[in-house]
Amino acid sequence: MIIVTGGAGFLGSALVWGLNAAGHDDILVVDNLGHGDKWKNLVNRRFADYLHKDAFLEAITGARDPFQATAVVHLGACSSTTETDAEYLMGNNTAYAKAVARYALEAGARLIVASSAATYGDGSLGFDDDPDGLDTLKPLNMYGYSKHLFDLWARREGLLGQLASLKFFNVYGPNEYHKADMRSVVCKAYAQIGKTGRLSLFKSSRPDYPDGGQKRDFLYVKDAVAVMLWLLEHPEVGGVYNVGSGAARTWNDLAAAVFSAMEKALAVDYIPMPEAIRGKYQYFTEAKMDRLHAAGCANPFMTLEEGVADYVKGYLSQPDRYL
Repeated sequence: MIIVTGGAGFLGSALVWGLNAAGHDDILVVDNLGHGDKWKNLVNRRFADYLHKDAFLEAITGARDPFQATAVVHLGACSSTTETDAEYLMGNNTAYAKAVARYALEAGARLIVASSAATYGDGSLGFDDDPDGLDTLKPLNMYGYSKHLFDLWARREGLLGQLASLKFFNVYGPNEYHKADMRSVVCKAYAQIGKTGRLSLFKSSRPDYPDGGQKRDFLYVKDAVAVMLWLLEHPEVGGVYNVGSGAARTWNDLAAAVFSAMEKALAVDYIPMPEAIRGKYQYFTEAKMDRLHAAGCANPFMTLEEGVADYVKGYLSQPDRYL
């Protein structure tokens, strides 16, 4: 059995899609469906069972292993970069991940854990995923810190070589619709352009970046899934790895890609950046992909234009289109 925590969420349900396409349906989906629309991510998917995250935690910390998992992909977490309840994030993100790791490694299961590029902070020290540099990282928000703490714990316990901790960069694509304000800018832009014909981007507060010239490493969710599937097939590969396209692109590039995919004329307005995020805003992210490539993962990634076109034309333009 393959256990996917956060299996009804954005990355999790996309991974279940990828597993189904590869012929796997002996999957346990662990999540907290709540009252929102996250359940819709599961409608097209095949899986053996669903379990609430609290029941799963109780089960894996018990005396008996009821699952006999061959692999555990831990994607479940609060991914809000604006969440300020530090106690909640320490429990839900850090402590929960430790419990999942202990269970998976004791069970002899392949373990993959989602980390985040938010662990790199302002990026002034670069985006090198060498675990020897973990101590130098200073995340700008509590979400990033909660992920960083797990990597530090795993290294301290000597477990990094037995698991794959993935620092995902800016992932976008289908099945993120339930994420409200945490949806990708591609998803938000499609809705805004469809309604007004225009798109708002933040002005730059730094002279070395023009308005809309701030850069991110944008990764299409199908490419993220391909990396996780490769890692499931290569359990000997362990450590901390960046997962991004490896190419920083501007918000202006993203805007142009969305307008082009929608076959509309480019129309961008630049608005002031909210005061609350100015000191926590990353002006540049770019995944250094050398270590993952050296490990043998040579999957080709879509360009920003290719990924946006697939997302807009194949999903966003078709109501209720899910993976």
